[in-house]
Amino acid sequence: MNAHMLNLLVMVIFVVSFDVQALSPHYYDQTCPQADHIVTNAVKKAMSNDKTVPAALLRMHFHDCFVRGCDGSVLLDSKGKNKAEKDGPPNISLHAFYVIDNAKKALEEQCPGIVSCADILSLAARDAVALSGGPTWAVPKGRKDGRISKAIETRQLPAPTFNISQLRQNFGQRGLSMHDLVVLSGGHTLGFAHCSSFQNRLHNFNTQKEIDPTLNPSFAASLEGVCPAHNKVKNAGSTLDGTVTSFDNIYYKMLIQGKSLFSSDEALLAVPSTKKLVAKYASSNEEFERAFVKSMIKMSSISGNGNEVRLNCRRVR
Repeated sequence: MNAHMLNLLVMVIFVVSFDVQALSPHYYDQTCPQADHIVTNAVKKAMSNDKTVPAALLRMHFHDCFVRGCDGSVLLDSKGKNKAEKDGPPNISLHAFYVIDNAKKALEEQCPGIVSCADILSLAARDAVALSGGPTWAVPKGRKDGRISKAIETRQLPAPTFNISQLRQNFGQRGLSMHDLVVLSGGHTLGFAHCSSFQNRLHNFNTQKEIDPTLNPSFAASLEGVCPAHNKVKNAGSTLDGTVTSFDNIYYKMLIQGKSLFSSDEALLAVPSTKKLVAKYASSNEEFERAFVKSMIKMSSISGNGNEVRLNCRRVR
């Protein structure tokens, strides 16, 4: 390797390391010490009026980080001929963007031009978990907002129909391990899924079976009642676990019982390593919470391409 190439490599390593080091729980200690508190208040207020807000914010953060890194690009509105991420097929059901708007407005009044939309979303996701009875953590901050948001890039998001190989590849491309996959899937403890996300398991599953044989028969029958073959009810669907507004490990217990909704959930039982982790977190909520905090910090630190602080989370200047 010649000297020029070596210098270039060292420079690249330095830049990547610097990006990682730039995130710190103390990033706004001097410039906007009330940042965490302001975002928490916005989430609390929204939750008092709408119990679906926590699941929405957690999912929104996940979808932001998996496309272009955690740069707030999922918050941008479509403009002119550009169709933004939030209008891509997997994101049509995202909601509660107003919570981020409200937090941003309050932050701009307190410390204008300081706190990025990407950081607000990361903080809001943490609050969504904590205010639902889950763990809390010190969010590393210092993300910058991106200017590019394209609906077509939402194809990069892991689909609910993915098998274990597809999930491994999808998470691995973002520096996330199979352990992270199992732990972050536990976020399905909050939320609701429309019939279209799990219809493949109820009707024409394969050439031999109409219904996915891994589904608990009585559970499958109850889902069929809500989601018939030619469902015409727009918002029909099912909660993701039995305690939809509480952050807990019930998701894993239901998964073991054959009561998961997505093929991508069932896929976690397909190989011994992930199946063992599912059993571990089904048996200990404390272990799940500890692991979830670590994996969330890891996921929310996926480097984005942002280089500015947007004054309005829905549009670039």
